[in-house]
Amino acid sequence: MKGVILSGGHGTRLRPLTHTGPKQLIPIANKPVIEYAIEDLRDAGITDIGIILGTNMPNKIKDALGDGTKFGVNITYIMQGEPKGLAHAAATAKDFVDGDSFVMYLGDNILKSGIEEFVEGFDESEFSSRLLLQEVEDPRQFGVAELNDEGKIIHLVEKPKHPKNNLALVGIYLFKNNIFDAINKIEPSWRNELEITDAIQRLIDDGFDVDSFVVEGWWKDTGKPEDVLDANQLILETIEKDISSGATIEENVKIKGRVIIGENTVVKSGSVIKGPAIIGNNCEIKGYVGPYTSIGNNTKIIESEIDSSIIIGESVIQSDKRITDSLLGQNSKIISDKVTYPKGRSFVIGENSIVKL
Repeated sequence: MKGVILSGGHGTRLRPLTHTGPKQLIPIANKPVIEYAIEDLRDAGITDIGIILGTNMPNKIKDALGDGTKFGVNITYIMQGEPKGLAHAAATAKDFVDGDSFVMYLGDNILKSGIEEFVEGFDESEFSSRLLLQEVEDPRQFGVAELNDEGKIIHLVEKPKHPKNNLALVGIYLFKNNIFDAINKIEPSWRNELEITDAIQRLIDDGFDVDSFVVEGWWKDTGKPEDVLDANQLILETIEKDISSGATIEENVKIKGRVIIGENTVVKSGSVIKGPAIIGNNCEIKGYVGPYTSIGNNTKIIESEIDSSIIIGESVIQSDKRITDSLLGQNSKIISDKVTYPKGRSFVIGENSIVKL
């Protein structure tokens, strides 16, 4: 079995961060979100992985992931070009898949439970596809699968006004090779895209069986800033305390809960860090770092307070106002300026930005 990870798309809902890089490289708990997908595939025994690249700085993906050696996998890069729908992206992987069954994994998704159970037995099964589903509060926002009594999927509806159940499609799919024939038979949707749901429905209409698997635990699509922060919180809930032997913790520092602190990071006297939180390498912390905060490498927190936020890295925070629920791009600076009087404290700012408070 092979793995196919989609990393195209423009990430418009995450601008301005995605003006300077693909959304799949935005870090969750200091690790690019696409790495979670790679690790899920590897842990399920799938080590031959194709990465579908779009037009939004694909070389950054290549530079970040390399040939896959550091993850214990083999990575092949496949150019999609302009995104024309998930089915179009899948079709570009046909030569790479080369007749094998495959997992298609959207590269901005995170799944707590992994995919080992999901893929188990699929190769030997009668099914042409297996879809990962999860119960959601408002299925009207998602593609919804209708099942028969045997758990087979009989119909897919995209964002139904009156859903028959609350089982939404998670962005992870299993396919056998006949999905490519189904893709060839569908027409672009009203969005002028080839929809993967249309291709799967075509399989069903042509008499092929499509299986379902309801996922346990949480799943997050990190397509919006609030989703990124939610995913960061969920991942940080799973960490264990790990303070590097190369870190310097000065006297009169309070560290409470599960906290990770990287190499060559200095935590100055008087600082308070409450977990779960992660602080990268070569950082300087003087102030308060609260729960659910991820601080990337080479960042300085100077006489400041921050919680429930992500700092991607290479940044300076020197503010007399607490920063909360914020997503800060690389090389950002937030510094106090007592001449101005800001009314807000939450930010989503891109790289090389400066905000004065």
